[in-house]
Amino acid sequence: MRSHHPYPGRLIAVEGLDGSGKSTQIYLVKRWLEMQQLKVFFTEWNSSVLVKEATRKGKKRQLLTPTTFSLVHATDFADRFERQILPLLRAGFIVLADRYMYTAFARDIVRGCDPDWVRNLYSFATVPDITFFFDTPLEVALNRILGGRPKLKYFEAGMDLGLSPDPYESFRLFQGRIYAEYKKMVQTEKFVVMNGMLPIEKQQTLVRKYIEPRLDLPSFRWRGKQ
Repeated sequence: MRSHHPYPGRLIAVEGLDGSGKSTQIYLVKRWLEMQQLKVFFTEWNSSVLVKEATRKGKKRQLLTPTTFSLVHATDFADRFERQILPLLRAGFIVLADRYMYTAFARDIVRGCDPDWVRNLYSFATVPDITFFFDTPLEVALNRILGGRPKLKYFEAGMDLGLSPDPYESFRLFQGRIYAEYKKMVQTEKFVVMNGMLPIEKQQTLVRKYIEPRLDLPSFRWRGKQ
């Protein structure tokens, strides 16, 4: 597979609503590749140690405007990209990302940030070789999340947007708008759309069938491993 970037590694990202099943699928991909003794690295959204404490304080005190919220997440992403993603692509790893810059494109635009400004903010980032979008109906994704969540956090529910005084209704409206942004990106960002309503095992089979002919998997095996 011809890559978008000059590095020997490959980058696979998953996107989708909270509750779409994307995290389960990328974890299963990770285990599948590890079982083949391939060089694999996993990274997830909003996980940089560098900005974690600042993000936590800002959210707890509800101090983040849409612009500062966007900049905090971009800082988190940039730190992980420079310290983890890029060095490992250069080292010939398969990097798996649970959410990538497209999460920011959807959420920040819904929060009112200018689309061109947001995309320019992430212009340094390598475009993934494969981006799977797990297309799960809004109501199904919401039920999965809300069924196991006793209380929604302020920003998680999109309460900063003033959509509704009820956190659950606000979350529903917020996620609906994010879903609409994802659907717009399917063509422009060349997402590989996966049916999030299929059984987990069937989804994973389809994901692997898509990856196998596009990546020379044996070339990512640790040296000396047969």
